[in-house]
This record gives sequence, C-alpha cells and structure tokens, in this order.
Amino acid sequence: MTLNSAERRGALVVLLLLAIGAGYDLWRALGPRAAPPAAAERARDSAAVGAAAADSAAPDSTPRSGGGPVLDLNRAGADELDALPGIGPVLARRILEHRRRNGPFRRIEELRAVRGVGPRLLARLRPRVSVGAPEAPAR
Repeated sequence: MTLNSAERRGALVVLLLLAIGAGYDLWRALGPRAAPPAAAERARDSAAVGAAAADSAAPDSTPRSGGGPVLDLNRAGADELDALPGIGPVLARRILEHRRRNGPFRRIEELRAVRGVGPRLLARLRPRVSVGAPEAPAR
C-alpha cells in the first residue's frame, strides 16, 4: 500500500503532534516541583521576616500607620521584598533587576515602572516601603 503526498503529510503531522505531546509529558514528569507554599506557611514566614526586621536597629525600620516595619526599597533584598503583601519571588526579582539597571529609587512612585506593579499594588505598598538615601552602586 502506497500513500500519496497528502496522506504522507497528514501522517507526519500526526507523528509530530504525538512527539510534541510525549515531550511535554516527559518535561512535566521530570521538571521541578515548584508548588506555592500554603497560605499558613507564607503568613508564618512573613511574620518571621517582619519580626527580624523589627528587631534590627536600622532607622528605616520604624513602623508607619500601615502596621509593620518600613522597608527601604534601595537596600531590601529579594527575601525582604517577597515578604511584602502582593509581592512574590518573581516580582521581587523584577524590582531588584530594575534597581540594578536603573539605579536606586528616588521616589516610591518609580515602582510603577516595574512590570507587575500597578496602582492598586502601589497603594498597598506605600505605607510599608520608603526610599532612603540611595546606596552606592556595586562595582
């Protein structure tokens, strides 16, 4: 039995789709298991970071009316940013990358230039963040 060119093309498409599906299944089976932490664990971790920041004697950790320590955007690391409400690890990395590329923040409103920070998130973060004296860029 011989296949004409249209039948051969159709068979190749079916084989290609099967190969793509098998590759996807293999990727899902062997890929990293990055399940998000449960809400209770995240709250506990956030409270621990907040308590550690409150214990420090840094001048920019004075609480504001938002309840919780104020975090300096120019000095915060990824873990500290991740502990803020509405910011996860991906957005924390974007903020750090923006700071690395564009220099220190001069105003809190500059957070809007980071992809993923909208007006509502900025309003939620405003009482919890500050922009202290810009730190010298690392060389």
